[in-house]
Amino acid sequence: MMRQYELVERVQAYNPNADEQLLNKAYVYAMQKHGSQKRASGDPYFNHPLEVAAILTELKLDDASIAVGLLHDTIEDTDATRAEIDQMFGGEIGTIVDGLTKIERLNLVSREEAQAENLRKLLLAISQDVRVLLVKLADRLHNMRTLQFMAPEKQRRIAQETMDIYAPLAGRMGMQDMRNELEDLSFRILQPDHYKAITARLEQMQADNRETIDTITAELTERLAEAGIAARVKARVKSPYSIFSKIERKSIALEQLSDMIGFRVIVGSTEECYRTVGMIHTTWKVVPGRFKDYISVPKHNDYQSIHTTIVGPSRQRVELQIRTEDMDRIAEFGIAAHALYKDGASANLGRIEMESHAYGSLRQTISHLTSGISSEDFLEYTKLELFQDQVFCFTPRGRLIALPRGATPIDFAYALHTDIGDTCVGAKINGLILPLVTQLRSGDEVEILRDQNHRPPSNWIGIAATGKARAAIRRAVRQAAAQRAHALGEHVLNMMLEREGVMLDESEGKALAEALEQQSKRDLLVAVGEGKIGSEALAAALAQVKGIRKRRRKLDLPVADTADGWFALRGSDQFRFRVPGGQRSGPRAKAALAQLDFHTPVTVSGEGIVPGDRLVGILEPDNPLTVYPIHSDALIAKHDSDVAWVDVRWNLTRSDEKLYPTVISMESVNRPGSLAQISSAIAACDANINNLVMRMISPDFHQMIFEIEVRDLAQLTDVLATLKRSPGLSAVQRAGLREAGMISTLEWDGSVDRSARDG
Repeated sequence: MMRQYELVERVQAYNPNADEQLLNKAYVYAMQKHGSQKRASGDPYFNHPLEVAAILTELKLDDASIAVGLLHDTIEDTDATRAEIDQMFGGEIGTIVDGLTKIERLNLVSREEAQAENLRKLLLAISQDVRVLLVKLADRLHNMRTLQFMAPEKQRRIAQETMDIYAPLAGRMGMQDMRNELEDLSFRILQPDHYKAITARLEQMQADNRETIDTITAELTERLAEAGIAARVKARVKSPYSIFSKIERKSIALEQLSDMIGFRVIVGSTEECYRTVGMIHTTWKVVPGRFKDYISVPKHNDYQSIHTTIVGPSRQRVELQIRTEDMDRIAEFGIAAHALYKDGASANLGRIEMESHAYGSLRQTISHLTSGISSEDFLEYTKLELFQDQVFCFTPRGRLIALPRGATPIDFAYALHTDIGDTCVGAKINGLILPLVTQLRSGDEVEILRDQNHRPPSNWIGIAATGKARAAIRRAVRQAAAQRAHALGEHVLNMMLEREGVMLDESEGKALAEALEQQSKRDLLVAVGEGKIGSEALAAALAQVKGIRKRRRKLDLPVADTADGWFALRGSDQFRFRVPGGQRSGPRAKAALAQLDFHTPVTVSGEGIVPGDRLVGILEPDNPLTVYPIHSDALIAKHDSDVAWVDVRWNLTRSDEKLYPTVISMESVNRPGSLAQISSAIAACDANINNLVMRMISPDFHQMIFEIEVRDLAQLTDVLATLKRSPGLSAVQRAGLREAGMISTLEWDGSVDRSARDG
C-alpha cells in the first residue's frame, strides 16, 4: 500500500506547489472512514481509492482531483455525508464526489433502469466538471485490474458494462491508452479463448520481427535526419481487442493481418509533419488508399495525426503515424492532456471546453441525451450517440457534420435540425439522388431534399443510426398517431352530437372527459380515436352530461327488441343490425322485413371488408341479408329497387384477434430497394403481406398490388398514410374490386407477371 508521504511526493514531482495539507487530510479521512472494510481480494478497502489516486497522478491532475480519488467512495460506502465532505474539503470537492456516487433507494424495476439512471446522473456530473469523468475512469480501471477476485458472473457483467460504456467513453475523450487497457481487460474476460490466441500471436510476431522492427526504426530515423528533421521513431503493437475488432469487421483470419505492428514518427512541428510525409512518399512506394490527414480534419476526440502506409524495407507493408509531441500527448491522454495541472492552477472548465473540442461536443450531446428520454431508451441512445466511430460529411456550404459509422442521410438531416429531419424526403450525395438508406462515408457532400408537408414514417427508426434521429422520429410518429386519433375521435363525437341534435360547450366537454376518466377533451378524443373508449361508452356519458333520455325504437319485426334497437342474426356475430323506420315503403321491402328474425342468414358481398368500414345491409324476400361496404358498386343498382335497407355496424365488443385481408395498390419508382422499402413500411405498421402482384407501366415505374392482413380500418389507414409519406411512391390507395381480382388470379388483362411475390 502506498504511504501518505509517497502520494504527496508523486504530486509534488509535477506540481511543486501542491496543497500538501489537503492531500494529507483526504488521505487520513478516507482511511479512517473505510476503516476495516475489505475488498473481495481480502486487501484493505482503502487500497482501492489509494490506487485510483495513483492513476490520477500518472495523468498529472490537480490537487482537488487527487483528493477526490481518495474520497470518491466515502459517501457511497461509508457513513460519510455530502455535508461533511463540503465542510471539511469545500463545495468543489463535495460536488465531484457526489457526482461519482450511485443513485440508491430508487423505485426501479430492473437492473437496466438502475444502470440508466446512474449513467444519467454520472453524465450530468461530467457535463459540469470534466474531473468527474477522469476520476470515474481511473476508478473503473483499477476495478478492472482486480476483477479476477469477483464471482465469474459478476466479472462478465462488469466487463460488458466497461466494454459498452466506459472504454468507448475514454475513447470519445481521446484517452486512447486507457481505452485500450479497459478494452483488453474486458476482452480477456468476455472472450478468453480469442484473447489467448491473439496475445500469443502478438508475442510470436514481436519475437520473429524484432530485427525487422529495429531496421525500420533505424532507417526512418536516418533518412529523416538526412532531410534535416529531428524525429523520434517508435514501434507500436496494436492492442488485442483492436485486432479482434478488425478481424470481426473485415471477416478475415488472424494470419491475414499485416499491420499488427506500426510505427509512430514524432517531430517538432506541424510543418515538419508534412515535410516528413513528403520525404517518406518520395523514398518508398505508397500503398494506395491508405493516406489519411487527421491534422487538417481532426477526429471528434481531438486526435491529430497523419496516417500513411508504405512498402518499406524487406518489401513489407509499414503503417506510419506522423505527429508532433503535443499531438502525441493528446493522442495518449486525450482530455487529461487539457485538464492536467498547468502553471499552478487547477483545471478550469471554461479553458478545457475551449481547448478540447471533444469535451465541448460531449457536453452538447449529454444535454440532448439527458432531456426527456425514458430509462428504457436512454442506454440505447447513449451508446448510439456517444460510443461509435465516426464519419465526417459536409453540407453544400461546407459545414462539417460528424456522424457515427453506418449513418444515413436521415441522421445527417436530423443532425442539422429536427425540422429538417422531419421534412426530409430525399437526399443528394455527391450530386446524385440516392436512397435514404444509403450509408454515408467520410468526405461525402450531402444535400437534403425537403417537403414541408412530409412527416417521418415509423420504419425510419430502423434506418437511423443516431439516438437523436431515433428519438425525433419516435416523437414525430407518436404525434402523428395522436393527431390522426384526435381527428377520428372528433369525427365520432360530432356524428353523435349531430344525431342527437345537441351541441357541447367547453364546460360540458370537460365534464364529458371527466366522466370517462380523461384529463381533457383532447385526451378523450384521442382515446376514442385509438379505440380505448368505445362508442357505446361515449354515447352513455354524453347522454348523462346532456341529460338525453335514451330512446328505444320499436321495430315492427317478429324479433325481440334490444335496448338500443340493435340485434344480431344467425352466423353474424361480427355485425349488429338495425332497421330504420323510413326504409320499408315498398311491398317487397315490407315482405322481406316481415320474414326477418334472429335466424335470418347473413352473407357478405365483396372481399376486403375490415372492421371500421361503413356497411349497409340489403334484404329481399326469401334471400339472406347481404352486407355490402358502403362504397360497393353493387349498391348503385339497388338505389331504385324495392329492397329493404338495413343499418349495419361492427360488433366492437368481440375480443378476438382476427386479421382481415384487404388489397392496396400504388405506383413505385423503378429502382433497387423499392420493394424492400414498401415491405418495411407495411411491416412497421404491424401489418402482414399475403400476396403481391406487380407490373411495369413505364420504364421508370411499377404498379404494385398488395394483399395485406390488418386488424381494423385504423391499422389500414396507418399503412396507407405511412406509404404515402414514403419517397418514390404515388397513387397509394385502397384497391378496387377489379384490382382485388387480379391479386387472386395473378392476371393483368390476360397476361401473367410473376416477377415479384412476397409471402
